[in-house]
Amino acid sequence: MQRWRDVKLERLERGLAKARSAIMEAIQNRDNRPPLVDKDYVPVGPIYRNAYAFHRSYLEMEKVLKVYVYEEGEPPVFHDGPCRSIYSTEGRFIYNMEMDTRMRTRDPDLAHIFFLPFSVVKMVKTIYEPDSHDMGPIKRTISDYIGVLSGKYPYWNRSLGADHFMLSCHDWGPYVSSGNEHLFSNSIRVLCNANKSEGFNPSKDVSLPEINLRTDAVDRQVGGPSASHRPILAFFADGNHGPVRPVLFEHWKGRTEEHPDVQVSEYLPRGVSYTEQMRRSRFCLCPGGYEVASPRLAEAIYLECVPVVVDDGDYALPFADVLNWDAFSLRLRVADVPRLREVLAAVSPRQYIRMQRRVRAVRRHFMVHGGPPRRYDAFHMILHSVWLRRLNVRIAVRITAQQ
Repeated sequence: MQRWRDVKLERLERGLAKARSAIMEAIQNRDNRPPLVDKDYVPVGPIYRNAYAFHRSYLEMEKVLKVYVYEEGEPPVFHDGPCRSIYSTEGRFIYNMEMDTRMRTRDPDLAHIFFLPFSVVKMVKTIYEPDSHDMGPIKRTISDYIGVLSGKYPYWNRSLGADHFMLSCHDWGPYVSSGNEHLFSNSIRVLCNANKSEGFNPSKDVSLPEINLRTDAVDRQVGGPSASHRPILAFFADGNHGPVRPVLFEHWKGRTEEHPDVQVSEYLPRGVSYTEQMRRSRFCLCPGGYEVASPRLAEAIYLECVPVVVDDGDYALPFADVLNWDAFSLRLRVADVPRLREVLAAVSPRQYIRMQRRVRAVRRHFMVHGGPPRRYDAFHMILHSVWLRRLNVRIAVRITAQQ
C-alpha cells in the first residue's frame, strides 16, 4: 500500500509560512530598521498602521501570490461586470484580474487563492425579476456554479471554500452569498456593503471601496485647492434614504442662512457642480444610503476633501488592515449629528492641513487607472486585502492510501 500526499499543496503552504514569518518579523521590527527599497513607492508616515510591515507584506504578495480564475461560466453573468457606474469596482476588478499576467496563474495547482468570477450586478440585470424581491434565482445560480466547480476540481472541497473569494459591489452581495453556506461562512467575500451588523466578518471578509466611475480619465478628476481656498466647512448633497441621512437632513438641511459654511441639501440646483462643491469644502460628509458604503468616500479622497464617515461603527472601512483612517478622516456617530458644526470647527487649521496632506498621500491606494493597474493602486490594495486573509488560512495536507 502506498501513502500519497499532496506535494504541490505542501509546497504552497510552505511558501505562505515563509511569507507569514517575514511579515511577523516586519511587524515587530525591533531594530527599527530603515524603510525597504522600492523603485516606485515606499510607504511611510501616519496614514499607515505600520508602514514597514505593510511594505514587507506587499512585497511578499508580489513575490508569492498566485490567483487562479475559474474559466467556467459565460458572460455577461460570469467574466464580466460594469466598468462605468456606481458598481464599477466590481467590473474593473473582474476585468483586471482576467487580464493580469503577474499574479494570475493558469495552473490551479500553483494557486494560493481561487477567484469566483461572477457579477452580482449582472445577475440582478439578467436573472432577477424586477419588483419581485426574490433573490432565490441569483442564490441558486451561485449555488449551482459552485456545485459545478466542486464536482470538477478538488480545490473547493479540500478547504470548504476557505481559499476562494468572490467580489461584489452590489448591495445584495452579502445576501446572495448565502446561496452556499460555505461561501458565506468560509470564503473571503469582497464586498462594498461591508456591514458588520449584517454578517460581514472583518477577519475573513474584505471591504471593497465603492467608486463611481463615469470615465476612464480618472487622473483628470483628482486634486483640489488648499484649505485657505475652501470656504465651505462641511458639504453633502444627495437623496434622503437609508437610516442616517434623514437625521442629517433633519438637523442641517436648509440652514445655510444661519450657517452658510455648512451646505447640506437634497441634490444640487441646476448648474451647480457637485465636484466643484467638494473642491470648495474642507470636510465632505459620507453617510451611507440604503447600505453602509458610499462612493463619497473615494470622491472626497480624490478631491482632497477630508472625509467624515457618518455612522455608528457598523461600516468596516476599506483597507483598514493597513490604513490608519484616524489620521486622514473623521468618524461621526449619528447621535452627534446635531453637533456636526461644533465638532468640525474644533479641528484647528494646523490639524486640518495635516489631515488634508494625508488625504493626498492616501489617494494612490484608491486610484483606478484607465490602462493597466499600477502598483499600490485600488486593484492591488484589494488583492493585498485578500492576500492577508489567505495568510490566515492553513489548509491541511491530507494523506491518502492507494493500493
